[in-house]
Amino acid sequence: MFGLVIGLLVALGRLAKNKTVSSICRAYIFLIRGTPLLVQLFIIYYGLTSIVTIAPIPSAIIALAIHNGAYIGEIFRGSIQSIHYGQLEAAKSIGMTHWKAMERIVLPQAFKRAIPSLGNQLIIALKDSSLASTIAVPELMLKGRQMGSSTFMYMEMFVIVGIWYLIMTSVLTFVMHRIETKLKVSDRD
Repeated sequence: MFGLVIGLLVALGRLAKNKTVSSICRAYIFLIRGTPLLVQLFIIYYGLTSIVTIAPIPSAIIALAIHNGAYIGEIFRGSIQSIHYGQLEAAKSIGMTHWKAMERIVLPQAFKRAIPSLGNQLIIALKDSSLASTIAVPELMLKGRQMGSSTFMYMEMFVIVGIWYLIMTSVLTFVMHRIETKLKVSDRD
């Protein structure tokens, strides 16, 4: 959820007429998309904890939100730019401000267009969360490794972990497909 908020803000920042805001958002996307999530997790967990004490779970949430925010920002930017500029002009011609037109006309359409890509990014984020085990977050991968080390059944535990991830991604895929189908139905009315 934090990644969605960051992504929307970054997309709007990238499309802003203010060159400074647009450049900052462009640099953020360049930096985050150009470095591995594992490195980002380590920088936030080990780097920030040298300044302030942050537990592993909030560190992982921050890192995953920042990481996914960059990708979601580009998804939103692309979907916003895919809306024909004439719709924004038409909204302005009837007296809407730029932001009111974005809120009522452009963003709802852009969000509908972004659903498939957002679903993919959500599934990627779920699978990427397994990297949080490297900073001692008690998530599925860490639990599987711990059980494997106590029973010496590593392969079996990793297969079980894989099955759990498959179940979770299947549920997310189903939910996203339902949302996509529901939003498409409203296009026909």
